[in-house]
This record gives sequence, C-alpha cells and structure tokens, in this order.
Amino acid sequence: MSARAVGLLLGFAADRVLGDPQHLHPVAGFGNAAAALERRLYADSRPRGAAHTAALVGAAIVVGVVAERAAARNPVAQAVATAVVAWTVLGGRSLEREALAVDALLRAGDLPAARERLTHLVGRDTSALEESEVARAVVESVAENTSDAVVAPLLCGAVAGMPGLLGYRAANTLDAMVGHHNDRYERFGWAAARFDDLVNLPGSRIAGAATLLASPGTARSAAKAWRRDAAAHPSPNAGVVEATFAGALGIRLGGTNRYYGSRLEHRSVMGDGRAVRPEDIGRAARLARRVGIIGAVVSASGALLVARRTAGRSAIASG
Repeated sequence: MSARAVGLLLGFAADRVLGDPQHLHPVAGFGNAAAALERRLYADSRPRGAAHTAALVGAAIVVGVVAERAAARNPVAQAVATAVVAWTVLGGRSLEREALAVDALLRAGDLPAARERLTHLVGRDTSALEESEVARAVVESVAENTSDAVVAPLLCGAVAGMPGLLGYRAANTLDAMVGHHNDRYERFGWAAARFDDLVNLPGSRIAGAATLLASPGTARSAAKAWRRDAAAHPSPNAGVVEATFAGALGIRLGGTNRYYGSRLEHRSVMGDGRAVRPEDIGRAARLARRVGIIGAVVSASGALLVARRTAGRSAIASG
C-alpha cells in the first residue's frame, strides 16, 4: 500500500479517536493570518477578494509541497506526515461531538442552551428556534460537513497529497470566513465561495453515493431525493448530501432560515418524510460515521491508483 494511502487512513483514524487538536490548531492559525491579510487587502471588490483567496490558498499549497518533498524519500516519514496533516484537516469527530452535545441538551429539556450550543455548528440565527428547528439545523450541518470536513478533504489528499489536504482546508476555511451574502462580503467573498464550490464538487458527489451505500435499506428514497431535490438547494454541493441524508433518514430537511441581520433564506424542502425530531440527531451522526468510513476507503483506494499510475509513468520514462 502506498505511503499516501496509509497516511490518509491513519489520519482518519486519529480524527475519529482524538478529534481536532486541542491546542495550537493550525486551522486557527491560518484563520488569524487570513484575518490579518483581509485587514490589509479588503475592498468591496471581487478582484481584491480573488487576490486574498489566491494568496492564502496558494500559501497553504506551497507549505504542503514543501512538506511532501521533505518526506518523499522515506515512505514511513511520508505516511506519518500525511497522517498528521490529515488529522489536523479533518473534522468529523468534532462535528459529531457538537451534534451530540446539542442532542443531549434537547433531551435534558434545556432548549435555550441547545440554541446557544447550535451556534457552534451553523451561521443562522438560533435565538428563537423551536426544538424541531434546532434538530433540523443540526442534521443539515452534520450532512453538509460530513462532505466538507471528511470526504472532500480526503479525496483532495488522495489526488494531491499534503498540498491537496492543506489547499482544500484553506479554501474551505476562507469560505466560512468571508463567503457570505451580506454587505461586507457579497463581492469580496465571491471568489472564496465560488472556489470552495468548485473544490467540493467531487467530494459532495462521493459523499452522496456513500450515503446510499451506508443506508442500503433506504437507498432508493435517498437516490430519489438526490435526483429530485438537490438542485433546488442554493449550494451545488450541500444540496446533494442534505437531500441524500433526508431520504436515507426518512425525514424532511430545508425550509426558512433566518440569519443575523434579519436576512431570510427560503430553502426548498428535501425528502418526503416527517419533520425532524431530536432523536434524528443521533441517527444522522451514526449515518455520517458510516459515510466517513466509506469516504476514507474510497480515498485510500484512489491514492493507491494515483501511486500506481505515477510508478507506471516513471518506469516508462526511465525505460
């Protein structure tokens, strides 16, 4: 097995066991650097936003290239370095912990605390959400971030190693920071949002397919929701995983979301089932866990394929 494939599997396992690093998280450091550069570059302009995105994603890729080359001659070092980078980039375990924390508060009957904890997962205004809407927001976040924080980065790592992992996380972090529909970021954040959409296209489709595999008993309903409902979502990627999760779990996702600043977003309903209940949070977390495992296996297989093709081209060149 290739060092890259081993590293991706080890990184996935580390994320499942340990969650995010608790201190000196590299993503937090990247966020601080991005905020500092934004203060210097900001203008209500798409070109400025594009420059901001290109500089930061490019810097992350360069760091990955340097790390990849430094470890290239030693397969053990390459596997370990890939594992460490993958561990810092992935967020599946932390996503599950946050979802289950909201679930525990709902089960305890503490709706105000559940609303507050939900802000760790979503950007919408949670202050007036009813119990079912809190549960819906959690399930939607679990679905979307199973792709964004697990499957998509693993696929980027399979194709491009450490530069792919770090470049993906940079793009996704920038989208979370500036890819918003508001007065400040509508133009400045445009490039970050569109680039994040682009790099997530393969991952979201693999995550959707993995959802079908992870829920064979409801795969037909999940596939139906994907075909019928996904395209109506404002995101070309979140719609796929939210629709397939809705079909797989037998629930309805979507509806009206209120964001801070009183912006309302009316999202198409996905799935044919009942409204979301608090007990669906645990079901969604278990489904996400299975989808993540499938994504890790697919990504490791992809890394093996890349390694074989690279070896074949090297053999032809040397011959």
